Amino acid sequence: MIDQIYWNSLNCIPQIGPQTFKKLREGFTNMANAWNASYQEFVACGVSPNIAKAIVERRNSINPEKEWEKLERLEVRMITIVSDEYPRLLSEISRPPAVLYWQGNWDALSNLTIAIVGTRNPTSYGIQVAKDLAGELAKENICIVSGMALGIDGIVHKSALENKGKTAAVLGSGIDILHPRTHERLAKEIIENGGIILSEFPLGTAPLKYNFPIRNRIISGLSTGCVVIEAGQKSGALITARFALEQNREVFAVPGNIYQKNSLGPNNLIKMGARVVTGVNDILDTLNISIKVTEKEKGTIEADNPEEAKIIEVISMEPTHIDEIVENSGLPATVTNATLTMMEMKGKVRNIGGMNYVLSK
Repeated sequence: MIDQIYWNSLNCIPQIGPQTFKKLREGFTNMANAWNASYQEFVACGVSPNIAKAIVERRNSINPEKEWEKLERLEVRMITIVSDEYPRLLSEISRPPAVLYWQGNWDALSNLTIAIVGTRNPTSYGIQVAKDLAGELAKENICIVSGMALGIDGIVHKSALENKGKTAAVLGSGIDILHPRTHERLAKEIIENGGIILSEFPLGTAPLKYNFPIRNRIISGLSTGCVVIEAGQKSGALITARFALEQNREVFAVPGNIYQKNSLGPNNLIKMGARVVTGVNDILDTLNISIKVTEKEKGTIEADNPEEAKIIEVISMEPTHIDEIVENSGLPATVTNATLTMMEMKGKVRNIGGMNYVLSK
């Protein structure tokens, strides 16, 4: 707990981002030591002189205990990248957030997660597609991840809730400054119904324009796949899709009217190779999920050797990370890697991104 107080305090210094946190982790035994370090010690562990100077100057105006008390008063939880509970998918991206603040149900993120994003000004077509896709996915126990913005984001959060599903909202502001204000009720409903709202920004952070592209990497990073519904050529939704591509996630796009500006984004993604979505089955099939069927009979996939038999026994139609396969199969990592490669060539398993495997249909 004591060290978490200093993670939070350091995160309150705007100049400290994921890369600087990484240097602090490598250069100091804990964040309490980092907080009290000298300028020379910061520079010695690789922190740039400008950032080292900013830390030394700004920490004089920050009271670690009082900042922590603010979190406790608002019942905001915090998790750091060194925690065993930190989301595995998110940890694998470039520049994963060192700190996440959250309210709600952390276990919502243990479900299979899919991001759905799009324009703030959807057409009636976009609204209906967003409702249908989010609702059907939520019924399959898939957590819908989005940014709680106006338009498509808000629609998919609400549809997930209406269908008794879980949803996660990633904010571009401090968790105490909800944006837009019209979605304050939505945030409360997400929390009350087993979902989660989260942010990497410390309390008091305003919803500044440049925060939103930064947070978009978290929306895609938390998710197995990203669905784009109606987006202009320079929209935030496309930034999220680009992050998803960089993070080796599945990217889905809903085709739209060629005469609508909102269709330019998804239609161009389709040209670039995104998977076309004309119904929820296009998403479920790609991720090897059958409607109302959570697991395929393992006996229908035959093993050609004892190593394959062990792997078939521990994976299913739900994504399983290679680390879990190694641990649960009892096979050495090198043998597991080689066997999975051969099984993928035989069409028995699929790597759906992020080193997560599922049994093939």
